[in-house]
Amino acid sequence: MEEFLSQVRQFHILRQGDVVDGVVVSIDHDGIWVDIGGKSEGVVPPQEMQSLEGTEVAVGDEMTVYVIGGENKQGQLLLSADRAQEERGWQTLERSYNDGEVIEAEVVGFNKGGVIVDYSGVYGFVPSSQLMSNRNEALSEMLGRRVFLKVIELNRRRNRLILSERSALHDLQERRREKLLEELKEGETRKGRVVGIHSFGVFVDIGGVDGLVPIGELSWERVDDPHQIAKVGDEAEVYIIKVDAPQGRVLLSLRRAQPRQWQAVSGRYSVGQLVTGRVTKLSSFGAFCRIEGSAEGFVHISELSDQRITHPREVVGEGETITMKILGIDQRERRLRLSLKQAQGQ
Repeated sequence: MEEFLSQVRQFHILRQGDVVDGVVVSIDHDGIWVDIGGKSEGVVPPQEMQSLEGTEVAVGDEMTVYVIGGENKQGQLLLSADRAQEERGWQTLERSYNDGEVIEAEVVGFNKGGVIVDYSGVYGFVPSSQLMSNRNEALSEMLGRRVFLKVIELNRRRNRLILSERSALHDLQERRREKLLEELKEGETRKGRVVGIHSFGVFVDIGGVDGLVPIGELSWERVDDPHQIAKVGDEAEVYIIKVDAPQGRVLLSLRRAQPRQWQAVSGRYSVGQLVTGRVTKLSSFGAFCRIEGSAEGFVHISELSDQRITHPREVVGEGETITMKILGIDQRERRLRLSLKQAQGQ
């Protein structure tokens, strides 16, 4: 009796428009019979199972169905697999729209204004302006292709669904970029491709993030024009000098990714040796110097003078040539540690 009352209660709460899960109990020419917990099974007629085409359905399988209406003359509920898929599709689309998530759908048609896509039985439209390619002659080539999309307009009452491929790919690229910035480690070597060349250096794409190789990091030899070293499209192996994830900036080096050349350069120097170099850059914590046009050295602010100073410019200026003492050879940073004050008087 308790089981019977439970079934009755379940049956009475089923209403037109409900989407419920059931179990296939039989299959015949009338359709697929599904037990959804009512006093009798419901039936999915052939015209309501188009979405199952190509799918094998067997007795005992679970199936999600939409309640079309009340019982027929035999007391069975009329069900739909197609409308269940569409209902679930709308629900997912609404969540994606509210959360700004990216979905994937199949291109099933096109017209001069864009392409039509199918997402779980819901048809939407992607205007040409929202496609990565808006050439009308290319739209027919998209048929059958699965594309990433973002919902930009949704009105279920009017059965209106507008989507954008451009917005979706932009979001995906940003996510990949943020993830890559978190993964990049200073001191590691990565492969990339040259995407831009300027007078101050070269930009290299290392898998979704463009990093800058300053002109001084292009080669161990002096470079006056970056075009002498690289061209757009070149593959490049780069050394990661610095990663600024919050700002989305990455500083790279081509020359430091060439260990054999560094070994040849560093092999010419030894700790305690006096060297002459040109100051190339000043920072609040020291001065960068180029030695003999190939090796880079760094003089910490504490090694510039015996007197206390607040900025390196109080002792040296950019472009100035000075003599320094080698304190160490930094294999990781691939540069020399230098001292100006210890070189004086020697």
